[in-house]
Amino acid sequence: MPALRTLAAAAALALAASTPLHAADTGRPISLIVPFAAGGGVDGMGRLLAERLRSEMPQGVVVENKPGASGMLGVQTVLRSAPDGNTLLLGSAGETAINPLVFKAKMQYQPEKDLVPIALIARVPNVLVANPKLPVANVEQLVAYGRAHPDKLTYATSGVGNPQHLNGELLQSLAGIKMVHVPYKGASAQLVDVAAGSVDLTFVSLAGALPFIKSGKVKPLAVTSAKRASFAPDIPAVAEYAPLKDYALENWFGVFVAAGTPADVQKKLADAIGRSLKDEKFVASIRELGGEVQPMSQEEFRAFIKAQTAVFAKVVADGNITADN
Repeated sequence: MPALRTLAAAAALALAASTPLHAADTGRPISLIVPFAAGGGVDGMGRLLAERLRSEMPQGVVVENKPGASGMLGVQTVLRSAPDGNTLLLGSAGETAINPLVFKAKMQYQPEKDLVPIALIARVPNVLVANPKLPVANVEQLVAYGRAHPDKLTYATSGVGNPQHLNGELLQSLAGIKMVHVPYKGASAQLVDVAAGSVDLTFVSLAGALPFIKSGKVKPLAVTSAKRASFAPDIPAVAEYAPLKDYALENWFGVFVAAGTPADVQKKLADAIGRSLKDEKFVASIRELGGEVQPMSQEEFRAFIKAQTAVFAKVVADGNITADN
């Protein structure tokens, strides 16, 4: 009899390990909160992830867009929900690492205490593009032009204190040049104005820039990751210009849950997402959006966020960046 009980227990464990994920027995679909508007690159990534996770979660996964306040409204939605794993956040570097550095007076949550990292989905480098008439063809020439024309170069981003803005600040700091920051509310307007020559440069996701690059309306100078992106091997990295060898700053996206979510639910979520990140079709789809999939354990993801936050903190401090004004 003891042997039979042992076999039964082992069978139960095996069944539990292979059973599709039920975050909580609520009978309702899992909500994936995307803290940005529908139709953009972040929304696209969220919908790809939700579609892939439906095979892991029989109760279904629905995307809910909660834009506003630089992603912070979406975070608040997650934090107001029950910590049962039925409400997930597709969080970016902004609302989980950068916002506390630049919105010190406006922050209503503490990411390191209120959110639990589950899995990194993708790292998303920006691409630096220029108006075709700007007389530079690469980063080396851009730096030389910037030094010869201080405060003349203008660069657009989608707002103060986001990764695009930090890309520009880091470039100025390492290159010893001074550019004028022009914040916008969206990538489309940035690219239109760079193409028209109203602004010289912009940092933007490759997915957003690609139609403008292919049509010749803007010219790509470099990607902001430490090395060339697998999905854009012809575009050099900023760091390939030797004096800027330490340049590396990119956006990233991962799944988070509210603090207090049971450990076993966290593990099931992490395992389900881990299987998704091994799906070649899913990985290829993320690449089309300009992302590099990089599977990590929960512990590795926590360490990654800590290291990235230190990078962001230095750029914010050096550039005296604040969004509280």
